[in-house]
Amino acid sequence: MWSRLIVIAITVLLLGSCKTKQKVVLPAHKDPVETNEVHAATIKTFELSNLDFHSFSGRAKTKIEMNKQVHDVTVNLRIQRDKAIWLSVTAALGIEIARVLITPDSVKILNKLQGEYIAKPFHYIYHYTNQGVTFSTLQDLLLANVSSNLLRTNNVQVASSSDEFIVVGIKDELSYQYRINKENRPFNFLLQEVGGDENLEAFYGDFAKTNGYNFPQNMALNIIGEQVSLKAQLSYNRVTFNENIELPFSVSNRYKVID
Repeated sequence: MWSRLIVIAITVLLLGSCKTKQKVVLPAHKDPVETNEVHAATIKTFELSNLDFHSFSGRAKTKIEMNKQVHDVTVNLRIQRDKAIWLSVTAALGIEIARVLITPDSVKILNKLQGEYIAKPFHYIYHYTNQGVTFSTLQDLLLANVSSNLLRTNNVQVASSSDEFIVVGIKDELSYQYRINKENRPFNFLLQEVGGDENLEAFYGDFAKTNGYNFPQNMALNIIGEQVSLKAQLSYNRVTFNENIELPFSVSNRYKVID
């Protein structure tokens, strides 16, 4: 049973959103002309600080807490930029329990221990989250990039202090908040459906340069909703960029297709 929960949990981490106690609050308005010009320039700086890559591969020791049960797994994540997100989950003794492949057009989930297979169009994820979430949004979430898709809105504001920037906005019925360090990399991201109870919160820490890329070695994702309570802590022990990667995903006849 625990393996089934882990499979669902990892899938929700990629596809879902959650409720948190924190709410997105827009900063007080300033002069509209001045604000728009300053915001546009600042946001452009954040976008230019995003990781510019063509492939990513990482392995992370992961602790998942779901409904007060804790499980330790290893997550192998590979991303072919703007084309595919591939995820493999292994438990004790290196036994693979799940494999996920997401493209801009499709979602495929292979539950190896239960012998089950799901293949759906990308809009399947809207069973879990708002339709404003795109493939690019998921990709940016996993790489600690600010989402240009979310930032392209007139309803966005920027505030700053001595050690951080705060960006808040609303786009496609989603409200969001980024807290960004002085190296223009986000260390906290909050996403929630406007008027709803489904939110996602991510924390990024221990940034380190890998092949010239400023990438967080630790990531925490918190999901608290009506039907799930989930926390995941990922600690990367291997990260590479721009290497040739493979995204193997084959399904034998022994797997039961789940509608």
